[in-house]
Amino acid sequence: MAMEVILTEDVNHLGHMGDLVRVKGGYGRNFLIPRKLAVLATAGSKKELDHQLAVLADKKAKLKISAQQSASTLSGVSVTIIRQAGEGDRLFGSVTNRDVEAALAAAGHVVDRKRITINDTIKTLGTYEAIVKLHADVSTVVKVVVATV
Repeated sequence: MAMEVILTEDVNHLGHMGDLVRVKGGYGRNFLIPRKLAVLATAGSKKELDHQLAVLADKKAKLKISAQQSASTLSGVSVTIIRQAGEGDRLFGSVTNRDVEAALAAAGHVVDRKRITINDTIKTLGTYEAIVKLHADVSTVVKVVVATV
């Protein structure tokens, strides 16, 4: 059974903050609403949607400005991750977005790991790029250097 919800945050592959979307009942009740990503679209909340859209537009603008400022500080950042390597510079395991998150935190930049995307799996020593998506319209690239002791 489908239900209508109003998104309170941007949700990948679903919509942006303030959108009125139709989702399956279980997805709305068990995922979106408990995580405060959406509220149930009742008759009263639909009436309030117009007012909320103005508030959300202001919130979106502030978040975008904040994301642009964060992107400008992150744009030139290079982090080094130390790993043990075997023959042919192959790592024992791989470097993931959690490792990049920890390296950024050690450098003084707090970024949620869910916002970090690594295009290729990092299984050898070298220099790679990780994309940090700070906002729906704002992303930046961070240089990741994987080295050995």
